[in-house]
Amino acid sequence: MNLSIIIPAYNEENRIKRTLESYGNFFKNLKNKKEIGDFEISVVLNACTDGTEEVVKKLRRDYNEINCTNLDRKGKGLAIINGFNGALKGNWHLIGFADADMSTSPDVFYELAKNIKGYGGVIASRYLKGSVASPRQSFRRIIASRVFNFLVRAMFNLPYRDTQLGAKLFTEEAIKKVLPKLGTTDWAFDVDLLYNTKRLGFKIKEIPTLWKDSKESKLKLGKVSAQMLLSILRLRLLKSRFRRVLKVIAPLTGRMWRLLK
Repeated sequence: MNLSIIIPAYNEENRIKRTLESYGNFFKNLKNKKEIGDFEISVVLNACTDGTEEVVKKLRRDYNEINCTNLDRKGKGLAIINGFNGALKGNWHLIGFADADMSTSPDVFYELAKNIKGYGGVIASRYLKGSVASPRQSFRRIIASRVFNFLVRAMFNLPYRDTQLGAKLFTEEAIKKVLPKLGTTDWAFDVDLLYNTKRLGFKIKEIPTLWKDSKESKLKLGKVSAQMLLSILRLRLLKSRFRRVLKVIAPLTGRMWRLLK
């Protein structure tokens, strides 16, 4: 089993070193014990304006498995798509992604690989029995997440309890087929990815996880919630027979999007 792990990063100079060292050491140990074949950690930088790139370049001296791509535009979805394209050029049986803040530790991420047999993908979930979120999420954040999940399940007929957690792993075959179908790189990227993977006939398994919230989170709940709502509404239109409506409302949604940024 050869494994490619994509880590999108935007201005993560204070957190990326710990993440890459932890993932590098953990998977090197598994490789030495022959529990996995080869692995790579593909860092995709999103127009960073801090010292993230320098930190990654220094680490590459000690970890040959780390590679780095620098994009001139921001966007988690854009970074992951770039990482998918790069991974498909190599010999990687499993291709996935994790957050730069290490909210998912490497041993927890490895649980995805251990559960993927018979599935096209495995995703981690904070909202299944057996999941642990540390520290416990605020009431506002839980409510916002559950409302968003309800809308996703209703609009896209997706059965998953947590579409947004940044710990997902897929087979090479699934990524090859789904990549041309992906059409959004904003907050709806994960929904687009899961929706198209499921439509292509791949089974996706959702498993409980241990998730550690970052104290340095850059997200502002109110603004992000509005952005996410706009994103899934736009995606639903793109996937429907009414996608032509977008030509009419695109200027309006574009202005709304700029105001929310």
